[in-house]
Amino acid sequence: MTDLSLLRDRTTPRMEAQTAKPAGIQAVAARAGVSIATVSRVLNGISTKAGVETSARVRQAAEELGYRPAHAGRALRMRQTRLVALLMPDIANAFYSAIARSIETTLRDRDHTMILCNTGEDPDLQDFYLREMQAYHVRGVALLGAVESDGLDQALASGLPIAFVNRKPPRGGGVFVGIDNRAAGLAVAEHFLAKGFQSCGVIHGPLHSSASRERFEGFMDRLREAGCAPLPAHILDGGLSLEGGYREAARMLAGSHRPRAIFCGNDLVAYGLFRRCRELGLSVPQDIAIFGFDDNPLNDWTAPWLSTIHIPYDAFGAAVTDALFRLWDGTGKAGPADPLPFSIKLRGSAE
Repeated sequence: MTDLSLLRDRTTPRMEAQTAKPAGIQAVAARAGVSIATVSRVLNGISTKAGVETSARVRQAAEELGYRPAHAGRALRMRQTRLVALLMPDIANAFYSAIARSIETTLRDRDHTMILCNTGEDPDLQDFYLREMQAYHVRGVALLGAVESDGLDQALASGLPIAFVNRKPPRGGGVFVGIDNRAAGLAVAEHFLAKGFQSCGVIHGPLHSSASRERFEGFMDRLREAGCAPLPAHILDGGLSLEGGYREAARMLAGSHRPRAIFCGNDLVAYGLFRRCRELGLSVPQDIAIFGFDDNPLNDWTAPWLSTIHIPYDAFGAAVTDALFRLWDGTGKAGPADPLPFSIKLRGSAE
């Protein structure tokens, strides 16, 4: 028979440890040998006369005691938190998810926390999240895939720091972080011309998006300049989905005059196009060359054959965070920052 008193003796210390209250700021001050005010200033990043050694001692004491400052009171006083909202159009899209991961990691490294909101490219939902995030006193917003809306205009007018990611501000304001999409579209056209693909097609993304529109315009302008403008029947809007790529590919390839090479608004569209080519018995690239855009992380597993424009996902985090910090300290200005670099990934589908 188990002696309950012995069992109680063994379990009580563990239970007490589990239910013990976290150390308070007084304990940190006592261990570091400083005042409570000094601990508060050091841990909240407020300008202080404390020296480097004293600040290090405070942080070490806080770490040893597991102390975390309560940000709620400071947020109420300052009407500001260390929260940054990321609004994105489609959490299931690997392109957006890779950028979100980069931003979240960099913000965390710089002592900020990210809140993720999925807008579905719905202006009403975008406005709802903008209002909610302002109510939570977020310090700033990273808007990935912005759509035009009255709420966005109001948020900018209120002074909310907003970094526009991948798509430029629909009506100006904020700062923009992304690649030069027009130059990237032009680079695809240059490759098609160099390969001698005279008959080209394009399944572009939604043209209300500056990213989709500019890559489409760069591609089209270069082909027109070379006298190789695509036929109207070879210019279709596939959205940015696999289903859209498949649907528009079925339309484009149904006629007797098929394009020799097709530029897709993103890699998902290219996947849909490729499937339709396979169903029709068309060989890629012998019958039809395919070029995607974004080199999303799925390519290594599902489409290592796809030629595409590579987007520097890992670079977005630092670029967006730096842009927000510049807005916060007053050194940032509206408009585009230096564009992030892109590169051409030539693989089997467009050789």
